[in-house]
Amino acid sequence: MLIVQVKEGESIEKALKKFKKKFEKTGVVKELRERQKFTKPSVVRREEIIHARYKQKLQAGEDAE
Repeated sequence: MLIVQVKEGESIEKALKKFKKKFEKTGVVKELRERQKFTKPSVVRREEIIHARYKQKLQAGEDAE
């Protein structure tokens, strides 16, 4: 359960924004969307490898500058 501390005089919009940010960080919606469809383990692994290559390429680009 998420709890958002609302300070004295703080607007509801600001509290709602804090709640949305906390909720997004929990990853509930992302996990629900992932569970709606089945992804083969080989496809998941391939995507992880592609992402790792991309991150290494970015890292190498930063080092070269």
